[in-house]
Amino acid sequence: MDYLHLVLNQSPELALFLSLAIGYWVGGIQFGKFQLGGVAGSLLAAVVISQVGISIDNGIKSVLFALFIYAVGFESGPQFFRSLGRQSLREIVLAAVMALSGLATVIVAARVLGLDKGLAAGIAAGSMTQSAIIGTASAAIAKLELPLEQIQALQGNVAVGYAVTYIFGSFGAILMCVNVLPWFMKRSIRDDATRAEAELLAGARVYGPGEQPATPPLVGRIYRVAQAAGKTVEQLETTPQSANAAALTIERIKRGGALVGVAPDTVLEADDVVLVVGRRAGVIAMAERLGPELQSYPDMDVVVVQRDLTVGNPAFVNRTVAEIRQEANRTLRHGVYVVGVKRAGRPLALQPDTVISSGDMVTLYGTPDDIQRVAKQVGTLIVPSEKTDFVFHGFGLVVGLLLGMIVVRLGAIPLTLGSGGGALIAGLAFGWYRSRHLTRGNLPTPASTLLRDLGLAGFVAVVGLQSGLQAVQTIATQGISIFLVGVAVCIVPIVITILVGRYVLRYDNLAIFAGAVSGARSANPAFGEVLDKAGNSIPTVPFAVTYALANVFLTLLGPLVVAFA
Repeated sequence: MDYLHLVLNQSPELALFLSLAIGYWVGGIQFGKFQLGGVAGSLLAAVVISQVGISIDNGIKSVLFALFIYAVGFESGPQFFRSLGRQSLREIVLAAVMALSGLATVIVAARVLGLDKGLAAGIAAGSMTQSAIIGTASAAIAKLELPLEQIQALQGNVAVGYAVTYIFGSFGAILMCVNVLPWFMKRSIRDDATRAEAELLAGARVYGPGEQPATPPLVGRIYRVAQAAGKTVEQLETTPQSANAAALTIERIKRGGALVGVAPDTVLEADDVVLVVGRRAGVIAMAERLGPELQSYPDMDVVVVQRDLTVGNPAFVNRTVAEIRQEANRTLRHGVYVVGVKRAGRPLALQPDTVISSGDMVTLYGTPDDIQRVAKQVGTLIVPSEKTDFVFHGFGLVVGLLLGMIVVRLGAIPLTLGSGGGALIAGLAFGWYRSRHLTRGNLPTPASTLLRDLGLAGFVAVVGLQSGLQAVQTIATQGISIFLVGVAVCIVPIVITILVGRYVLRYDNLAIFAGAVSGARSANPAFGEVLDKAGNSIPTVPFAVTYALANVFLTLLGPLVVAFA
């Protein structure tokens, strides 16, 4: 034990990564339908490792959590700002119910068991995982007309109650949001998240890594010219099957073993081999007009790409799709196909009356040369990159951390977003800005996933390493009663909030409900597990709203507990 103590204190990062490795291994074990999960597993592993006595800097915890919450906000910024308004009233009520039920539970427990004001406030801070309560409660205790020794003893009890109950405050919230809530709703977080995403995407299918449709809408096929001999390229590209003259394109012609230049007035001859690229229906129908299809032919392969560009040319802004199609010349449209249009990350239906706005992202399919030609006239091409824009995101984190330092006083009660709340607000704002200016702020999905996973799991592991030894020692010396009260204060408000949310506020989608509940409880580890189960960002918007409110509502519990306990 002494050797472990020496090694882990000389290199506390060993304890951190050991907690992550063991935690994710334990968290992946399936017990029937129950699975602990990597975040909760890391927390428990860290508590066990902390028993050797470890000192780890508090700044590591702050940095890891800021990275996690900023990445979450950045991914969800566009969706969050679209969701603000009257539809957020449910989240406001849910956060208020959580805070009020937590206050009532603490006060009842304190009066029934005869707990002093300091211990009651510490239990509230730990069980509700809201560290700001420690500060507001200690400040309120300092104003009590009591002897200095008694005030100091009460303030010390705040820390004791917090240390004993914080571990289960984090762990219990995970169990309730990830295991109990799905059991109560009799549905899966992943299924409801997928359903909500499909509704958000207006029926558009999003394919995961390595996935592609078995029948792609855009195809290329090779034909040998027979019945089309004597016709020009322009005559064949203007198909009767489609009102869109660019439904297909003849990309390559080979005649007598040599490639022939393709122009609108090029006349096809018998036995020419042509490559036709375009929309499936038009390309398949060309067999009747051209001749027999060939499976392959030398030199007939053309590289096509799918690229995004943002609309910036005023000639295409605030115009309907029908107007753009009618006025855009054939040269501009030739060989390029619009796959989809998104606005602030949300797909738009390509109907004739759909209005295109500045900054809309258009996904194009075609050869690199054709797409470059269109980009020069329409807007800015977004070049795929695996590099992170550290200037943009570094500045975003600085802004968030500065916001977290701002303190507004409500009488004697200091209210602040804290570093986590500030980073979340900055992430949301910078994510929204990125959706409007897609050439800035690149953050590849794998990089964002690493920030979220490592940031959250590392944060809870540091919490376990810092608080685990003191919590276990306090339980051993003062009995388990404080811990059990903390369990009640953790569970009861969540149960009340779930019941109100389900039967009064009518939450129906489990992924949205779980995100809102975890935010209302300021339960970041629980939210991380919910996000992992969802497999997309659907839970983030309700979490962001309730989490911001919880930072205010739960902070106010400190002086209220001191006043009424």
